[in-house]
Amino acid sequence: MTAPAATLGAEGPLLLGVRHHGPGSARAVRAALEAARPEAVLIEGPPEGDALLALAADEGMRPPVALLAHVVDDPGRAAFWPMAEFSPEWVAIRWALDHGARVRFIDLPAAHSLATATEEEAGEKELAGEEPAQEDAGPRGDPIGALAEAAGYDDPERWWEDVIEHRDTATDPRAPFAVLGEAMAVLRETYGDGGHPRDLIREAYMRQQLRSATREFGSGIAVVCGAWHVPALAGKSTVAADRALLKGLPKVKTELTWVPWTHRRLARRSGYGAGIDSPGWYGHLFAAPDRPVERWMTKVAGLLRAEDRQISSAHVIEAVRLAGTLAAMRGRPLPGLAETTDAVRAVMCEGSDVPLALIQERLIVGDVLGEVPDAAPAVPLQRDLVRIQRGLRLKPEALERELELDLRKETDAGRSRLLHRLRLLGIGWGERTRARSTGTFRESWRLRWEPELSVRVAEAGVWGTTVLGAATAKAEADAAGASALGAITALAERCLLAELPQALPVVMRALADRAALDTDVAHLAQALPALARTLRYGDVRGTTTGALAEVAAGLAERICVGLPPACAALDADGAAEMRTHLDAVHTAIGLLADPAGAGAGGLRERWSTVLGKLAARETVPGVLRGRAVRLLLDDGRIHNEDAARHMGLALSPGTAPADAAAWIEGFVGGASGGGMLLVHDERLRALVDGWLTGVAPEAFTDVLPLLRRTFAAYEAGVRRTLGELVRRGPAVRTGPGDAAAPGFGAGLDPDRADAVLPILALLLGRGGSGGATDPERPDHHPNGTDELGAPGSLDDPNYLAGVGK
Repeated sequence: MTAPAATLGAEGPLLLGVRHHGPGSARAVRAALEAARPEAVLIEGPPEGDALLALAADEGMRPPVALLAHVVDDPGRAAFWPMAEFSPEWVAIRWALDHGARVRFIDLPAAHSLATATEEEAGEKELAGEEPAQEDAGPRGDPIGALAEAAGYDDPERWWEDVIEHRDTATDPRAPFAVLGEAMAVLRETYGDGGHPRDLIREAYMRQQLRSATREFGSGIAVVCGAWHVPALAGKSTVAADRALLKGLPKVKTELTWVPWTHRRLARRSGYGAGIDSPGWYGHLFAAPDRPVERWMTKVAGLLRAEDRQISSAHVIEAVRLAGTLAAMRGRPLPGLAETTDAVRAVMCEGSDVPLALIQERLIVGDVLGEVPDAAPAVPLQRDLVRIQRGLRLKPEALERELELDLRKETDAGRSRLLHRLRLLGIGWGERTRARSTGTFRESWRLRWEPELSVRVAEAGVWGTTVLGAATAKAEADAAGASALGAITALAERCLLAELPQALPVVMRALADRAALDTDVAHLAQALPALARTLRYGDVRGTTTGALAEVAAGLAERICVGLPPACAALDADGAAEMRTHLDAVHTAIGLLADPAGAGAGGLRERWSTVLGKLAARETVPGVLRGRAVRLLLDDGRIHNEDAARHMGLALSPGTAPADAAAWIEGFVGGASGGGMLLVHDERLRALVDGWLTGVAPEAFTDVLPLLRRTFAAYEAGVRRTLGELVRRGPAVRTGPGDAAAPGFGAGLDPDRADAVLPILALLLGRGGSGGATDPERPDHHPNGTDELGAPGSLDDPNYLAGVGK
């Protein structure tokens, strides 16, 4: 082999050093390729992706997209090479495919890069959503920043826009690449590898690929790579030296495919390691045929108008003028993003950053989600997921959106099953939110598709080839490996929500085994609420839950037996934790149906007995005793006099101040919503007010800090309303004519109350336009009663029950 064939000198191929994701670089690359017409185009990227390049010309391929490489045996070890429509690499690929030129990737194979420890750590950070740390050893982390600083710019983005992005490439398309290559050569002479020795290995592999292409195509080659690598590819290096650098590299088996990407994710360092802050703006600069500033201002005006802001054509004209004036004052050839943003803020946003934040999110960054064709390689689980998504008309979107589901509808029920199964597999496409309706047939989700979810799908592929099969296998494995009772009950709930009939028996066996061995009341109390919710959802979804009901009843019985001794002699932290369990168990038992034949000694009756024991035992912490009294009072198990007696004992002078404060916190604490109950429940407010007014003057100073600590947890509006109600005083009414407190009526006016009945009937779906005594109503009897025989008046709850049916 001769020396020239073994080295790459100045007479080598056309080297196009670019800034990744730069629209100016993309336009310059396209112009240079049109002028040179090379036979082959070599691009910085993993060579394993060569087989996928033809898909770039498919009609179903819409950037932004990314090459995804992952280790076959460990899909979590992965890396992305994202490309947007304005990425120079994407432009070069499309040019080569459109003009019949050969196109190849020449960077270090993903099989080597994913096998190294540094790439593995970077991939894990990337998939975890972390931002890799910026390197500051030399200019390698930001070579453009070093050039901008040398040119007197404090902003690298602005320097690049002035020198490259706003440059007219029609006259000499190769000029910017030659100048940039010379500048990078000076930087490489000064800083060497810039603190990244791995770049030397990558560049050695690129030179080998370049030599091979030169032997095949001669000088008709164009290379598109990061500007930092141009001096290394143009310089002299022997074949032996490059082979020595590449000898002994670790290797793993990898698979590659195309996956959708988003503009928002282009702002992160990934693959090409060149994140940008304004992909939406760059996409506009690349796509706009002319007058980019005028077209941008029109987009901004359209967005603000869609948000009901008053934006006229005059605003657009004035914003364009102001942007041009700012560019001239700052000595810039054309208005850039900084000038247009300042003009929009001043003219269209009236100096406010609130609407500007919307522009930043929707336009400057953007939430464009790319698409890949069906022909792209994918694991079987991915294909099944795509099939289900299409069948349910649930398209992945980059923009976050709310989804309300009615489980009584077949399509919505299918969507719910899919989202729950994906969450069980660790694919967090959707997140449950609080439903607007309290009914169990409603679900609310917040959806957003992130590119990393493609990796999660590949990881979940080890569990099965379909979403149902994979979720079932994953649930069975989780049940076998779960050690905590609460984890198994939560898994049972998730299986029911995901409708995994084959996995549920396995989970139930594990649940029964664990529940039989677990004697910790806190663990039992933590597990019961999930079971109660599971039974509740099972009624809605039509799932057989007989086995779950037996386990839940058994847990509840054991809690009733073991809770009183478990609540004795707890410290403050333990009492606070047990109070959480107490509330959860109380809610759960309210959802559970008493077993058939339980009669008066049913589960709820026994639970009330347990609460009574907690309320009366002095060894139980005050917060638990107060909470038990409150729950009994809310359920109507005790009367006001009984609650007042408990309160008087707990707040007597002989009680320690800390224990008294804890009792008050448990009874009307802010964490339990006691503030609003005090506002709306006059009997409860009277109990607290009666105790407070009965406190001796000499003890009031000691009590005041405790009260302030309790009531400080309420919202300001609640505290203000309580103060106003206390100022008015209690209203004593024995007849319709008695005087009432200021602001309240003297009594119930039946005629005015009955006037609301027609509207109430319409809201509840009963129809009809007549009042309570309307003889035309089909459900009204001549004697003034409804079809249930209840008096047709709003002051009778039986009538309202009839209307609601």
